[in-house]
Amino acid sequence: MNRGKSKIRQGEVISDKMDKTVVVRVTRSFRHPLYGKLVKKWKKYYAHDEENTCKEGQLVKIRETRPLSKLKRWKVVESESKK
Repeated sequence: MNRGKSKIRQGEVISDKMDKTVVVRVTRSFRHPLYGKLVKKWKKYYAHDEENTCKEGQLVKIRETRPLSKLKRWKVVESESKK
């Protein structure tokens, strides 16, 4: 049974205060449909970080997964240091 590919997002860690959980802000930009101005929107995702390796300010890739808790539906796939 093929369930399709899981979604992958890239964002910045904005909080690492919880145990095995990080909050990731994913920013997307698009053109306004009427005025054509470039608009930025962002959304917060709670992601599972098993080894507690991610720190605030790091860029990370997260992947959609099964529900792990009330808010967590994403896992950290890889982390990069912010430049």
